[in-house]
Amino acid sequence: MKSKQEHWDKIFSTKQDTELGWYEDDLSLTTKFLENIAISSSSAVFLAGAGTSQLVDELLKTNAKLIINDISAKALAKLSQRLGTTKCQYLHHDLGYVFEQNFEVDIWVDRAVLHFLLTEAHIKHYFDNLRNTVKCGGYVLLAEFSNTGATQCAGLAVHQYSADEMQARLGDNFQLIDSKEYIFVNPFKQERPYIYALFKRTS
Repeated sequence: MKSKQEHWDKIFSTKQDTELGWYEDDLSLTTKFLENIAISSSSAVFLAGAGTSQLVDELLKTNAKLIINDISAKALAKLSQRLGTTKCQYLHHDLGYVFEQNFEVDIWVDRAVLHFLLTEAHIKHYFDNLRNTVKCGGYVLLAEFSNTGATQCAGLAVHQYSADEMQARLGDNFQLIDSKEYIFVNPFKQERPYIYALFKRTS
């Protein structure tokens, strides 16, 4: 059986961005949520599963410190080559396991990782990583397959989420700021229901 890294490395090695089922050229919903946060050059932003997303290009315009994570070394290599910048820090980590290094961020953005974690152990490690990384007063934006969404993506099963489940797993130290059900139409004209939710760490 292929490892998760091998699975994603093969996808990013054999497909162009526009051939990916999650390719998105309209980032307006994500950027609208992020408008609730004063992102500046003093901010540290963590992208949980950056892949080769254009969101990285948008966030670079804020001059924030970007910490770009992905399970796929191929995706990180393609992204680094495209950006041609040293303004990003790249991490190659499976978020279903405990972080190997300690750091703090003001904003955690995940539009690609959480719903692929299926076991309680992996999900717990993910939220432990998040709580150990996001500063008090920081923000978390999660965009995952909703309870009415698809049960598979990229040939893998997914865990569907509601804003209530996200809140329960984050715990009382996080307050829901806003949430929205969203129908993403992928490059193959298929509808993919998502739930977007923005939380603030209050303590």
